[in-house]
Amino acid sequence: MSDRKNPKSTAQTRIGGYFDRLGALGGQIEATDGKARPLALDDAINDAVKLALAVKARDAKVMFVGNGGSAGIASHMTTDWLKNGGFSALCFNDASQLTCLVNDLGVERIFSVPVEKLGREGDLLIAISSSGKSANILNAVAAARKVKAHVITLSGFGADNPLRKLGDFNFWLPDGHYGFVEIGHLAICHALLDISMGWQQAGDLPVVTAGAFR
Repeated sequence: MSDRKNPKSTAQTRIGGYFDRLGALGGQIEATDGKARPLALDDAINDAVKLALAVKARDAKVMFVGNGGSAGIASHMTTDWLKNGGFSALCFNDASQLTCLVNDLGVERIFSVPVEKLGREGDLLIAISSSGKSANILNAVAAARKVKAHVITLSGFGADNPLRKLGDFNFWLPDGHYGFVEIGHLAICHALLDISMGWQQAGDLPVVTAGAFR
């Protein structure tokens, strides 16, 4: 009998392990409040939803910021929160604006400038950074605080990353892989939106189809 491993079996083990790891991450998310005190994930999600709904009730804005893959999440969530959830949502990913601000002011200010100019007291900034160390994201949070906006942070990688300490609610994924962290961040944003729309358990929330939101 050959001692060589079955290539198909090896691939199945690797793929199964990948999705096992991805699935387990949801239960490993750590949440903290604005004073870095640990929160149960259920409590943090529920309180963050209450904050988002209070922002919506005031017709204040929800602003998303992120770089790279996190910028994709910011764009995706802006669309979903606006169309499906009825939030006044926006992000700052316009190519002309970004290249202008990078060229004239530097990459560190590409998000802080629009947040400071457009943000108002009572708005909500959702700051997304896998590393939690991006200067432009940290500056955006500082700008949000300057205009007295609320902040929710999503980060990963090192447990001591600075972004994790800056939000009213902070969600940290204990993983060093971009793919896992980014998917986790996307899931958190979807959870906040879905629960704000009335989701309780599987099947409770009607499927939103194209053109359903008015």
